[in-house]
Amino acid sequence: MTSTPKKLLIFGLSILAFVAIYFVVFAPKTEIPSNENVGATSEIPSSVYLPSLTDLKGNTVKMDENKLIFLNVWATWCGPCNMEMPGIQTLYNKYKTNKKVDFFIVSDEDAETVNPFIARKGYELPFYQFAGPYPPALDGNAIPRTYIIFKGKIIAQEVGASQWDTPEINSLIQKQLAEI
Repeated sequence: MTSTPKKLLIFGLSILAFVAIYFVVFAPKTEIPSNENVGATSEIPSSVYLPSLTDLKGNTVKMDENKLIFLNVWATWCGPCNMEMPGIQTLYNKYKTNKKVDFFIVSDEDAETVNPFIARKGYELPFYQFAGPYPPALDGNAIPRTYIIFKGKIIAQEVGASQWDTPEINSLIQKQLAEI
């Protein structure tokens, strides 16, 4: 038996691999036009501020771009969210009277779920609801997600549970407040 068919097969496969690599690496890329209106139910916000934010009574709330924003995305069923909530409460207590800071503790759960949780835990935080697509800079599939935002820029962010009442966080907030 000769090895010529094997050599031809290996040679052919080598050529095929070379052509595939060429097209992947060197060939010009063509952009596929997007059909933005096909199946779109709502527009994705482009800023870091949440549109259509409501308090737990259903009142529309707007984020003030001229304030330092502490934004936490959470859920009642989320263990890590529950672990970090006491630290957020402590941080909020320190800054709640400061007119330059706003806190937004945001869930997509309805008030009938969140209110009993708040009552049971005794939190006195500003809880809000948000339903809709998050701006790309705030979008994620993990909670808790926390952002400190000022003038449209995220100056700090954390995905996962954190301790929010630390000297480092207080120092960061104080530094930003000095610039407002």
